[in-house]
Amino acid sequence: MPFLEAEKIADYSKKTKMVRQVLEQVATKWTLLVLDALDGQEEVRHSRLLKSIDGISQKMLTQTLRQLERDGLISRRVKPTVPPQVSYKLTPQGESLSEATCAIWHWVDKNIQYVEKSRENFDSRAQTPALP
Repeated sequence: MPFLEAEKIADYSKKTKMVRQVLEQVATKWTLLVLDALDGQEEVRHSRLLKSIDGISQKMLTQTLRQLERDGLISRRVKPTVPPQVSYKLTPQGESLSEATCAIWHWVDKNIQYVEKSRENFDSRAQTPALP
């Protein structure tokens, strides 16, 4: 019995580590925006992704795409032209992750006014000097 318990602990530790790594990757704004830009698309060229994701630098887009490709969430295709045409699409695992993160977009739609009002209230209190 102790062996089985040790196996469960090792398995739990491995899962915890993987969850932490996936959360670190997915919790970045760029990952969420790249997943959103690729969602429902057959293939998207690198240049189009760069134009469609407001504020992302070419370097950050490249880093994000490489990490997503490494994790098996997107596939990369290079057409041997001059210059090479590089395009990306979600893998089935990437599609399922995109579906899971879609809940965040729905939450924002539902709660954006509340969050904006809360921020305004907080900021106005923070700017008002405290009375002695």
